[in-house]
Amino acid sequence: MQPLAYLDYEFLDSEDGRPLRILAEYLEPLSRFRAQNIQDTVVFFGSARIHSREHATQALARLMQRLAGADAAQSDAPVAQGRKALEWSRYYEEARELAKLLTEWSVTLGSPHHRFVVTSGGGPGIMEAANRGAKEAGGKTVGLNIKLPFEQGPNRYITDGLHFEFRYFFMRKFWFASLAKALVVFPGGFGTLDEMFEILTLMQTDKLAKQIQIILYGAEYWNRILDLEPLLEWGAIDSHDLRLLQRANTPQEAFELLKAHLTTHHLEPATPQEMKAPGIAKSRP
Repeated sequence: MQPLAYLDYEFLDSEDGRPLRILAEYLEPLSRFRAQNIQDTVVFFGSARIHSREHATQALARLMQRLAGADAAQSDAPVAQGRKALEWSRYYEEARELAKLLTEWSVTLGSPHHRFVVTSGGGPGIMEAANRGAKEAGGKTVGLNIKLPFEQGPNRYITDGLHFEFRYFFMRKFWFASLAKALVVFPGGFGTLDEMFEILTLMQTDKLAKQIQIILYGAEYWNRILDLEPLLEWGAIDSHDLRLLQRANTPQEAFELLKAHLTTHHLEPATPQEMKAPGIAKSRP
């Protein structure tokens, strides 16, 4: 017997079924955000390759043990990489601490909704650190994972019912932008830069009908990676575009920036526009 069209999985997975898959990646998260009473989020971006201090320390110790007695020239490169991984682990621990500080504050707000819920891409590295810190503080935390032919599975710190799997990057980015009141961008690679610049473009072109904050975390990294002054000198951006980015170098500093922004711009009663269904230019489910 031929199944009903919406139960025909061969059709749903076909090229002709693509519009239905896209619509499902809008409606299914919307339904779950409403069920979980999530009003808005703070998004953490950063590399999946940054490990916890414990993991990095153990990995370096195992490496040193394995290379004991080996030729020094052969061991220099892997040891340097292991030490760099240990150095980078500070960002995992600081993302974890910042997510914890933010969540501890947000759960005291007395709102009937869950406010400023820590959200990540759902995978390892900085994403895991953010979800972990929020969970340790006793709050809800969201993971917006993406199906890839390699890497990333969801980390174990995401709240039950708030782990989402996306097929389409643009629908995942929609949900990053739609509910976010602030972004914290930790050191990362192409994916981190792509996600950050998409939000910056939406802000620059007034496609976000809300005050959103972007914090670059880690001066040692970002001062080398992201020098935007030449864009201004060449006239590619305006001087006020540089003010779309703030910088922080400790969890406490970043938390104070977040707290000030969220209190000033998002703890007032919602406007009629904000109460509409979510979209890139709207803020609530």
